[in-house]
Order: sequence, then C-alpha cells, then structure tokens
Amino acid sequence: MAPLPVQPGTYKIHAHVIGPSSLLTATKYAVKHGTPVITDRSNPLPIEQEWITDRSEAGQETQAGSPYVIHLAYQPAAGIVVPEDEVYVNSVPRPEWARFTFEAVLGGVKILSDKGLALRAGHRGAQPELVTPEPEFQETWTLEYPGPIETTE
Repeated sequence: MAPLPVQPGTYKIHAHVIGPSSLLTATKYAVKHGTPVITDRSNPLPIEQEWITDRSEAGQETQAGSPYVIHLAYQPAAGIVVPEDEVYVNSVPRPEWARFTFEAVLGGVKILSDKGLALRAGHRGAQPELVTPEPEFQETWTLEYPGPIETTE
C-alpha cells in the first residue's frame, strides 16, 4: 500500500487482535533493553498508553514516507527502541530511538520499522514483534488522535 503522512501529535495506538480492545502499552518493569511494550486492555490512566508520534528530525516535512519516532506522551525522554527486533521503551538519547513509517491498509495502518519490518500484535498481553510484512490482521493498527503535542514552554 501507499506510504501515509501522519500528523505529529498524541495518539492511542490500537492493536487489531481478537478480543477486547487492546492498546500499545508500556509495562511497569524494566528489563535488559528497557521497559517491554505490550498490547493490553484500555487503562483509565493514560500514562503508559498515550504516545507522541513526531517527525524523526526537527524541521522535517510531514509527507508520505517520512520517518517518525514514537515516545511516551508523559515521559518525553522515553522513546521506542527495537533491539533484536523486539519493542521496548527506554530513556536513551533520541538518535537511538527507532524510526517508523506508516502505510494505509484496509481497516487501518501498518507500522513499519526503518528495516521495513511490520509491527505485529499476536494477542492481548503479548509483546509486539517486528516481522516481514504480510497482509495479516495482527499487523493492522488504528491511530486514535486525542490531540496535538502539548508544549511546556
């Protein structure tokens, strides 16, 4: 499918999995590469479930195929990293964050890493994995836009 420009802002990232609604969620306990990211049921507290999707480079145009970075909305230093093609959130320098592009697919968007691998949610509670893109339901995501990036200036 075609690359999709995404408006920088705060998002809830819904996984398409069988069962109750699932959101991309940072877990509470850190391990070797940071805090694992999982798909989990909606939580009334947005702290671990709202993400900022932003241009990867300052001044970059929002256009189809442009790379984006994703970080926790309420912890701006905690970005998504993908060591060994597993998805974590970690407070490392921004240049170490993973870069993603988005493609329009039937029913939502496909989130692709800078290696061209698709983010896939196997089931609720699972850590998403990066896989070779296929026309799979579990590789489709919905971006819910609660609002723009809030600045603290």
